[in-house]
Amino acid sequence: MLESISSPEDIRSLSVRELYRLAAEIRLRIIEVVTRNGGHLASNLGVVELTLALHRVFVTPRDAIVWDVGHQCYAHKLITGRSAEFDAVRRKGGPSGFPKRSESEHDAFDTGHASTSISAALGILEAMRARGGKGRAVAVIGDGSLTGGMAFEALSHAGQLGIPLVVVLNDNKMSISANVGALSRYLSRLTASVPYQTIRRRIDSLIAALPVGRIRLQRFAYAFKRSLKGLFFKENLFSDLGFEYVGPIDGHNIQVMTSVLREALRIEKPVVVHVVTKKGKGHELAEEDPTRYHGVTPLAVTDGKVGAKCPATFTEAFSDAMMKAGRRDGRIVAVTAAMVKGTGLASFQAQWPKRCFDVGIAEEHAVTFAAGMAAGGLKPVVAIYSTFMQRAVDQVFHDVCLQDLPVVFALDRAGAVPDDGETHQGLYDIPVFRSMPDLAILAPASAAEIDAALNWALDSGAPAMIRYPKASCPPEREAFGKPFETGRGVFVERSGGELLVVASGGLVDNAREATITLARNGIMADLYHLRFLKPIDEAWFMKIAAPYRAILFLEEGVVTGGIGEALSRLILLATPGIRVAVAGFPERPPGQASRDELLEAAGLSARGISVRLLELAGLPVLPTAVF
Repeated sequence: MLESISSPEDIRSLSVRELYRLAAEIRLRIIEVVTRNGGHLASNLGVVELTLALHRVFVTPRDAIVWDVGHQCYAHKLITGRSAEFDAVRRKGGPSGFPKRSESEHDAFDTGHASTSISAALGILEAMRARGGKGRAVAVIGDGSLTGGMAFEALSHAGQLGIPLVVVLNDNKMSISANVGALSRYLSRLTASVPYQTIRRRIDSLIAALPVGRIRLQRFAYAFKRSLKGLFFKENLFSDLGFEYVGPIDGHNIQVMTSVLREALRIEKPVVVHVVTKKGKGHELAEEDPTRYHGVTPLAVTDGKVGAKCPATFTEAFSDAMMKAGRRDGRIVAVTAAMVKGTGLASFQAQWPKRCFDVGIAEEHAVTFAAGMAAGGLKPVVAIYSTFMQRAVDQVFHDVCLQDLPVVFALDRAGAVPDDGETHQGLYDIPVFRSMPDLAILAPASAAEIDAALNWALDSGAPAMIRYPKASCPPEREAFGKPFETGRGVFVERSGGELLVVASGGLVDNAREATITLARNGIMADLYHLRFLKPIDEAWFMKIAAPYRAILFLEEGVVTGGIGEALSRLILLATPGIRVAVAGFPERPPGQASRDELLEAAGLSARGISVRLLELAGLPVLPTAVF
């Protein structure tokens, strides 16, 4: 059936039986493609029936459906004309794993980060009304995203405006890991109040069956149901904010959801439709362990199970370093924002559950909470992906750095991030945070350096940030074992040539491969690993730079405002005769591709580094066959 669906219009004529058959086909297609390409599995499997019900009621693009985070949009993409190209989802040139307006008129808003949907949908609806449009807007937000403060800001404003926004609360008890906090318990209490909805539906059915007097009875029933709702929901947060609340309802029952959503469209005020779904539905292993199967890597599933272990990653190295640090000092605590497993803190949490804090999808709170603990004498380590740290810039500045509090930030997935596209690239942390007062920034290049960097940061007694990529750790080199000296780096390759490559973190291994290839062809180039992106011992660095005639800086981030730009300026002002250049990313982030493809496009592969260095030095570029 899926092959015959080219737009949402095609599903509106299907029978209920055909819809469930289509849902089964969509699940099989998602499982087949995601286990091959990698991507978000459990979250997409949980919303198939919800997606079909939404498109039965809302007519896109006249109506706008805004998906929070957007990682659950695969069924939406399959029925909005992208089924033929879905095999290439998350691959270079293929459909994104998130909604994109440039991809389809049915994608109302680009998303990739959590807790944004209600704000965006409310803005879209206000624009429709201001321009005389007849459309409606719906925000589909998970209970995990509802832990973000921005969602509550939007709920408050929507209640104030009073316009008929529809918020579909997809309650699956999960974000990536299991949901935490008082809000999760609150939603569980609402979910347990199914008797109200059962009685409500029975009253409606009885009145509908009456041959006469239905109108008068319906008015009476409306008043009775409001009283009944008051009995079951005496403290309903959504009602208190000015929303009509409907639910909880079965998020896998297409008939009930369709009926409720149609009823919601008739209400001229904000409405919350609370649906309960099963994350990973239709895939036994994903249902049993939705955290592990939230996102799977390409070719990671064999016989339905996550496959063989890859080489140690920087995340795993950080996990090991945290365990060592935690054993040494009981004052060390860990904080993360709904990413215990993703940031490598699962082992720390298992060992010291009272020293590990998952605050939900609330990065701003995570930072200031950690600042408070630091002010109280603890040593907090805040582990957050680079792209999500952008959400807490003011907290880092105002609550940590201005008070010079000893908070350590561990920025996973810094630099080029594979497959997830523009919204997840970790390319902006260097220029954003280098300007923060008293904040040290370190970029370790191996597992041993992760451990050393964490120890340095914890012992510094000041704010510190450690950035590392989503990548496997390279083999250890002699240079990586040298002690950390504040503001200074180490030579990884030193041959006495006139060319120098300056790198840090995840680019050091590519740079080393480039210098070795050049050496095999009689061109001697040295490699200096910065280690520190801030502070920089400028006198030390200028002494190192002085003998070279050409220096290439490698930046695993945007060039604008980066460390390469700063050090190039330093050299040009002091020693104009040295030729300098910076290889890195432009301000607009690249789309989805593998990490190797992203680095290649930015000129940061081994070959790209060699070519750029030879061009800078005015030397002939080596033929491709050499690499």
